Amino acid sequence: MTLKIEIETDGGAGDAPPYEQVRAQIAEQARGGVLPVGYKLPTVRGLAQDLGLAANTVAKAYRALEADGVIETRGRHGTFVAAAGDAAEREASAAAQAFAERVQRLGLSERAALDAARDALRAAYGDSG
Repeated sequence: MTLKIEIETDGGAGDAPPYEQVRAQIAEQARGGVLPVGYKLPTVRGLAQDLGLAANTVAKAYRALEADGVIETRGRHGTFVAAAGDAAEREASAAAQAFAERVQRLGLSERAALDAARDALRAAYGDSG
């Protein structure tokens, strides 16, 4: 198993910036089990060099992944795929709870709240979700 990242620079990948392409591909591979928990990721500089990107671009992707709980940095030991499933599910549950409380305060019906959530999910995931 190895990390596989392809950067689209000619309008592909929905015109996503390179750091977002790196973030999304690592997150997908980690959450899909292609990269198992504990897999050591390349250094920021090493991955940047391999992909032909600036180190700051990869560092931005790594920071976002760490904030999402997908990866963890262990100081001088490196950066590893974290056990993110539980953390991501807890965060999603907390966000859903906050949404439910907010729409109830706004006086929306359950159906209207579900419609709003469904519309937001479709906008975020597109038709592939």
